[in-house]
Amino acid sequence: METVDPARTALTDALGRRISYLRISVTDRCDLRCRYCMAERMTFLPRNEVLTLEEIALLADLFIARGVRKIRLTGGEPLVRRDIVDLVRRIGRHLGGGLDEVTLTTNGTRLAQHAQALADAGVRRVNVSLDSRDPERFAHVTRGGDIRAVLDGLDAAREAGLAVKINMVALKGINEDEILPMLHWCDAQGFDLSLIETMPLGETGEDRTDHYLPLMQVADAIRQHHALSPIGYRTGGPSRYHAVQGLSARLGLITPLTNNFCADCNRMRMTCEGKIFMCLGHEDHVDLKAAFREGGLGAVEPLIDRALRLKPAKHDFHIGAGASAAVKRHMSVTGG
Repeated sequence: METVDPARTALTDALGRRISYLRISVTDRCDLRCRYCMAERMTFLPRNEVLTLEEIALLADLFIARGVRKIRLTGGEPLVRRDIVDLVRRIGRHLGGGLDEVTLTTNGTRLAQHAQALADAGVRRVNVSLDSRDPERFAHVTRGGDIRAVLDGLDAAREAGLAVKINMVALKGINEDEILPMLHWCDAQGFDLSLIETMPLGETGEDRTDHYLPLMQVADAIRQHHALSPIGYRTGGPSRYHAVQGLSARLGLITPLTNNFCADCNRMRMTCEGKIFMCLGHEDHVDLKAAFREGGLGAVEPLIDRALRLKPAKHDFHIGAGASAAVKRHMSVTGG
């Protein structure tokens, strides 16, 4: 296996932001079709255009050698990728030796089958996307998903000793009445909750403006029942956490539209076809796949340095009546 000089300069962008967190989308495929994320009829990448798990592992090795401390596996749905646990196990070998955490974001439908193996491979916590606990509403949002599979997965995660954070996209007219009950349910289950504003990524066949719900408005509604106090707890991502009076669950708010959080961005994203996106809200990217397949890791390093130089100051998300998506690619391509 090729080696990388550990003395390489750490990953720092042109604005001085230290990049310590890499999100890797292992597949663009998913077994759900959430309305804010994907179109009902999707065209997925041919398999020969997708990085092999070995290639992903080698690239992860490089990023860890360059100073990445946290890796999150995403999708699409990462657990639909065959042998995904082998990849987690391979990356997990770095835990305690440069890597602080390997984790993943999942829709939970296949978590029941994989929770224990993920824990055995070094995963200690997972984010599970869940926008409604009502079976009919869940099926509507996901275009046919079965809530029972997700609930079984959450039970399995708990039994495996995995910490769970629920990610809930706040959708006006769809699930706003479930937000406070979801917070209470998470508290009873021992989970944390992060609320997320819908983001204009890819055309989904629906107008996101109809369902855009500013989280400051949501927080005000929660304060009618519980005082919220900002806390310093961080998990490496954009969520800003609050203690909730009377509850143990922490409440995270991810507000790309109402409260830009780009100034301290510490993240880069790699897609399953080897493209590095420096920002979720921009199309600019650097393609590592061809260079890696032709010249190995040594050919990739200059491209990573180029990506760092190109990382923008902030995203370009806007939402409003008739506004088009900020970027053409769907959320499922880069994993949010």
